[in-house]
Amino acid sequence: MAPGLLWLCNWSTLAVCAALKLPQISALLAARSARGLSLPSLLLELAGFLVFLRYQCYYEYPLLTYLEYPILIAQDVILLLCVFHFHGNVYRAAPYVALFVASWYVLTLQKWIIDLAMNLCTLISAASKLAQLQCLWKTRDSGAVSALTWSLASYTCAVLIRFVVMLALNLWVTATVLHYRKMAVKAE
Repeated sequence: MAPGLLWLCNWSTLAVCAALKLPQISALLAARSARGLSLPSLLLELAGFLVFLRYQCYYEYPLLTYLEYPILIAQDVILLLCVFHFHGNVYRAAPYVALFVASWYVLTLQKWIIDLAMNLCTLISAASKLAQLQCLWKTRDSGAVSALTWSLASYTCAVLIRFVVMLALNLWVTATVLHYRKMAVKAE
């Protein structure tokens, strides 16, 4: 039973990650706005994904242990471009893209750099969630933020038990998005 459950958890997480950001991208395109979405949150998340992927590649882990990360990074890059597009200038994303590409190489200049960065990954990911929460609290508007994306992210954290803190933060963001969505509906 345990190998079958592990197989189900691994493949369901991979499937969810393959489509994780699609509801968010769709919500941004439908709203034609990035209202409610935190740019710092997105950049921190992308940094965390990049560090995790680089670490896995550096230590030559099997591809199936990190296959979702290239998919998530691609979706986050699309999301980043959408955010800059709706803020009026997609070219403002170029310095961030250049920074992430340079970081890919800098992370492995010394073994201690990649190890330290990996140790900070949970903190970076938590900061990402807190930045999104801060944006929602500040604006009191969930705008184009997708509750489905945050719910799916909660699922992936629940399956990977070691991410209990991320699960709690993802659920908190989901609840906040839904809370402000209800407030917006009542106001209309």
